[in-house]
Amino acid sequence: MNNSKRILTIVTVGLLSLGAVGVAFSEDDDDERGKQKRGSGWVQSRADVAPVTNATYGKECSSCHMAYQPGLLPASAWAQVMTSTALSNHYGDDASLSETSRVEISDYLSANAADRSAQTRSQAFAVADAPNAQNQGDALPRITKTRYFVRKHDEIPMRFVTGNSEVGSFSQCHQCHRGAANGVYNEHQVNIPGHGAWAD
Repeated sequence: MNNSKRILTIVTVGLLSLGAVGVAFSEDDDDERGKQKRGSGWVQSRADVAPVTNATYGKECSSCHMAYQPGLLPASAWAQVMTSTALSNHYGDDASLSETSRVEISDYLSANAADRSAQTRSQAFAVADAPNAQNQGDALPRITKTRYFVRKHDEIPMRFVTGNSEVGSFSQCHQCHRGAANGVYNEHQVNIPGHGAWAD
């Protein structure tokens, strides 16, 4: 009988110890998620849109704005943006390129576009793409007009973006998504200048 009590005591202590370890890990996970939601950067996110890898595209396009990842628009939209005519009036600016650079960049964007990507968020941009993001009349396609983009940003007050001198417009992804240049658009790491972390 004495041996049975000893075994029961050891099993009980072992189970209590496992429970305590489980609670400690659970608290660590909660703390980790909390830090991730606050955008502290403690938890590193991986790219959910493939980062830009073409040096010509990176150099030419980032001279005026963030070099948007190809996975943010489908190939048909990039094809419209990259015509010689569209580049000469690129959202109000002249972004004309040499024909060699234009073809290289156009091929790169098309090959890595949202509808050709394995990345989940890119696929969402492709699936959610609609005529409102495509060329209507003389307007060029815009990432900010895709259904997916609109749905993900619909609760953010305009004053936080267009009324915010540190952001200016929804096209300035990198102002709130600090990892945008690397393809990280984790909503738990959004930090709106002057307003802080955003929780959807």
